[in-house]
Amino acid sequence: MKILTTFLMLIAATAYCHGQSIVGRWQLVKQSNCVEEEMSEVDGNTQELLEDMKGLSSSTPQVIEFKENNSGQESTKIISQKKSYNSKAFLYRYDGSTLYFLDKRSRTIIEGFTVEQLESESLIISNTARVCETKVFVRLK
Repeated sequence: MKILTTFLMLIAATAYCHGQSIVGRWQLVKQSNCVEEEMSEVDGNTQELLEDMKGLSSSTPQVIEFKENNSGQESTKIISQKKSYNSKAFLYRYDGSTLYFLDKRSRTIIEGFTVEQLESESLIISNTARVCETKVFVRLK
């Protein structure tokens, strides 16, 4: 009986450690890109211009939803700005450390993101091709 109880506790602990799911609705709250990183070393006037440009961005909440069946939907363009990827619906694959966005027809990888942090309320991803491009999401209820 002790062995069975220990075994069940081990399974529960393993499931808890890896149990964070990417499935759900996430709102983008912060993003950084490579240009901002390079421009951080410039003078104050350019920094003010960058802040003004950020203020001109849309006030519409940017929401992305990951569904159980490895499909999803964006409210606005969040993931990719590529012309070949012109739909707000997408397919994805998550392997526990990397999030891949797939082409709907060929199911080939369009873009990959390293999952820096996945918790019950937050998700931080960075582009595998451009590490300086990071996106921070919070889970919507």
